[in-house]
Amino acid sequence: MRAQLDFLLREALADVTANHGPLDPGDLEPQIERTRDARHGDFTSNVALRLAKKLSLKPRDLAADVIAALPDSPLVAATEIAGPGFINFRLVPGAYQEELRLILEDGPSYGCSEHGAGHRIIVEYVSANPTGPLHVGHGRHAAYGASLANLLRATGHEVHEEYYVNDAGRQMDILAASVWLRYAQHVGHDLPFPGNCYQGGYVIEVAEALLREHGKALDGDTSKLAQILADTSAEPERQLDLMIAEIKSMLGEKGFAIVFEAALASVLGDIKSDLEEFGVEPQHWYSERGLVDSGAIARTLDLLTTKNMLYNEDGAKWFRASEFGDEKDRVVVRENGATTYFASDIAYHFEKRERGFTHLLDVLGSDHHGYVARVRAGLEAMGEQNECLEVRLVQFVTLYRGRQKMQMSTRSGEYVTLRQLREEVGNDAARFFYVSRSNDQHLDFDLELAKSHSNDNPVYYIQYAHARVASMLSRMQEENIAFGGPAGADLTRLTEAAEHELMVALSRYPEQVHLAAVNRAPQQIAHYLRDTAAAFHACYNSHRVLVDDDAELRDARVSLALATQQIIRNGLTLLGVAAPTKM
Repeated sequence: MRAQLDFLLREALADVTANHGPLDPGDLEPQIERTRDARHGDFTSNVALRLAKKLSLKPRDLAADVIAALPDSPLVAATEIAGPGFINFRLVPGAYQEELRLILEDGPSYGCSEHGAGHRIIVEYVSANPTGPLHVGHGRHAAYGASLANLLRATGHEVHEEYYVNDAGRQMDILAASVWLRYAQHVGHDLPFPGNCYQGGYVIEVAEALLREHGKALDGDTSKLAQILADTSAEPERQLDLMIAEIKSMLGEKGFAIVFEAALASVLGDIKSDLEEFGVEPQHWYSERGLVDSGAIARTLDLLTTKNMLYNEDGAKWFRASEFGDEKDRVVVRENGATTYFASDIAYHFEKRERGFTHLLDVLGSDHHGYVARVRAGLEAMGEQNECLEVRLVQFVTLYRGRQKMQMSTRSGEYVTLRQLREEVGNDAARFFYVSRSNDQHLDFDLELAKSHSNDNPVYYIQYAHARVASMLSRMQEENIAFGGPAGADLTRLTEAAEHELMVALSRYPEQVHLAAVNRAPQQIAHYLRDTAAAFHACYNSHRVLVDDDAELRDARVSLALATQQIIRNGLTLLGVAAPTKM
């Protein structure tokens, strides 16, 4: 409906403004909205108010000209000028009934559009360091990123989902060293285990697997290591670095690589399995080490050098980030010749552009707010438009069990994993609750509410609406109640106020999908589904669907129920939530 009105207004605006000189493309956006009060019609536009000054016309006069230029449409019953110059549209009585037919004809594709056609967008999300299992905070990233990708596809974008695997650097060395220390304990060494190593039970599991596969082949002389760990006066992080260096020296490059790869394979395999079970399957797992192997980092630094964007100072190589809006210049190569995380970051994003993506959408934690300016600076310095990078920050999750606040720490092991959460509340509740609040707002996850089978639990309430229709269809089959199908149903029989309200709610779905995609806001779909389920339950409770003595009315109401079921299924699918037929 809204799309048809949008077309009519564009045609009228093109006609009215043809002799008024060039206008910006944005000026001709109709900006059609639903009216807040049905007494003022169904839709309204403020286009006359926006353009009147530019066209040297009074808003109401411009509104009158636009209305006069509107093409004829069987959808519109009347138009009127309201207030200072709003254009209100009143639809014909059968408009919503015809939308029901469209819902049932289009089925799963209803609500989809081509607004994003021609845009290749890469969505990178989760990208948690493979140093331990995913926790409940990572789950929010996963649910948000996957839902966002679904919304973008539904609006015509070509979407590629990617997980960036941070399989290089200090944190991975800490993980490998943590695994080896547990291995050393298993083979009989009495070595302390530092508190800033990775503590989880998964570390012990990897160490035990190494022992089964390699026996004592990875053992070594731990006397120097014992001295390092016994130094209680050492600064903890410095001590950790010395420990890693000694383990590397003791095992040699090949031996340390065996431990490193075993730890990475185990943790990353668990992450992949966890996400797959959660319904989140990135198309590509991009290795940070692959940036080096492919020469992407070297190409990036060469390009920046060619453009005179690097300089040497204090033995390090610096990028002139401050010239592109960053708060300070950034080191890309340290004094020891090692490239920095920042060098990897800009190389990775530049490589995304090399792969032909027009838009780079990153979903990151809220503590990465300073990341945006520096990566955009790198892209701009290499000749890319910095607007090609969009970053959506996801706020933290606080998990409550009753009144007890759960703690999460990837090194201490005192965290609730995503898998544990899913096992307790189920995938559907987890996916829905994670996206029920805007990504830039803190989320308190109520375990008890998520598990409850009550109308207060929004995912249960919505799924119950879908299952309620399925139950009705099963009853019709069991009782041999005839249904001629929606194509032949007389939908003009849907005259009750509750039926009209439900039809209006269903017709809003395409708008909600478009707005949710544009605003990167899957919570809008979650809220819409809750409202639509409420409209359905109210209608279903007020008016008997399977009336015995009026087949025409029964067919019309069954068609309305089927359209509702389709909309709920479409919306839940976007959020990665199942639409069950039984509850």
